[in-house]
Amino acid sequence: MAASPHRYDAIVLGAGLVGMAAVALAGRHARTPLSVALVDARAPEGFATAQADGRASAIAESSRRMLDAMGVWDAIAPNAQPIERIEVLDGRLDEPGRPVLLRFDEATFENAPSAHMVENRHLYRTLYEAIAASPTVTLKTGQAASSFAFDGALARIGLADGTELAAPLVVAADGRNSPARQAAALATVGWSYEQNGLVATVEHERAHGGVAVEQFLPAGPFAILPLPGGHHSSLVWTEKAAEAERLMALDDEGYTRELQRRFGERLGAVKPVGPRHSYPLAMHVARDYAAPRLALIGDAAHVLHPLAGLGFNLGLRDVAALAQEVVETARLGLDHGALDTLERYQRWRRFDTLKVAAMTDGLNRLFSNDNPLLRILRDQGLAMVDHIGPLKGFFMRQAAGVEGSQPRLLAGDPV
Repeated sequence: MAASPHRYDAIVLGAGLVGMAAVALAGRHARTPLSVALVDARAPEGFATAQADGRASAIAESSRRMLDAMGVWDAIAPNAQPIERIEVLDGRLDEPGRPVLLRFDEATFENAPSAHMVENRHLYRTLYEAIAASPTVTLKTGQAASSFAFDGALARIGLADGTELAAPLVVAADGRNSPARQAAALATVGWSYEQNGLVATVEHERAHGGVAVEQFLPAGPFAILPLPGGHHSSLVWTEKAAEAERLMALDDEGYTRELQRRFGERLGAVKPVGPRHSYPLAMHVARDYAAPRLALIGDAAHVLHPLAGLGFNLGLRDVAALAQEVVETARLGLDHGALDTLERYQRWRRFDTLKVAAMTDGLNRLFSNDNPLLRILRDQGLAMVDHIGPLKGFFMRQAAGVEGSQPRLLAGDPV
């Protein structure tokens, strides 16, 4: 006789940053907390490395409010660097004195930073510690989900060791190649950019002053994002796939030389700190974010170009919308994994995601070239925006995620 499955209110697949944030369903801020099982083949406590690994995230103001509502921002804040100003440049390699065409300073956004930069290792550690301390969360990590069944009143997830979990709702935060999405036959639409994203942390001679720089170079955007301490920055760097492969193969001296060419001289001499990362860039959006007993969030639902630095923030917006729909339904004693509940989540998130996808795709195509006519037109457009205060404010509020109707968590309120 088969053992009975372990029963929960929800099962979250994937213990990355978005998956761990999805345990907001069980958090102390939820007035009706749910019992949640968190499943991952890896052990999330191992993600919180003692040394920098080159990866960092921009935390938009709405995301900061959400993390505060979840009770974790105070632990994150000592390792967060406020972005005091954003400068946008358009130039070529080895071009001296690249002019700033568009500038957003803190006064543009209600006299407060629109975002903070935080190394991922600090986010992982803080979220993991909150999850480990929660009485309503069960960690099922160190083994992969091996089977999926989404029919009936309960979804069933089989683990590699033969354990079976059951819940009215499965939340897939299991990445761009989501096995749960594939098991539910949810299709995606999208394409490859034939570009790679290179990610690294660098140390530089001069202090960054909290300034984030987005340089549009012919191969793609090159973002310099300030980290705490004043002399370290995170890079998100787009190159053609073949060139990225060449760069990754360089020795430290050659790699540093290529970094300096793109950095320019504004921060003096630079050198990489910690490992380098490279990954293929693509845009993939699921046609549906919901199916019976299943909701997709984060990269399982959408993978966009990193140009706007909104990947983690979009995942948190997914979590906030899903938590509100699910918890409110459960509070009424109704089936919180029913398709009508999940379709309300899908309607809430679809437009925002498609809007951001169209924006990032369009900007990447517009700026990832060296067409002289396009360069004149785009530079004139950026300079025009720079002189229209209300328009700059609108763009800043959009980036901060505080424009329009929001789930309560993004406003810093409990669900």
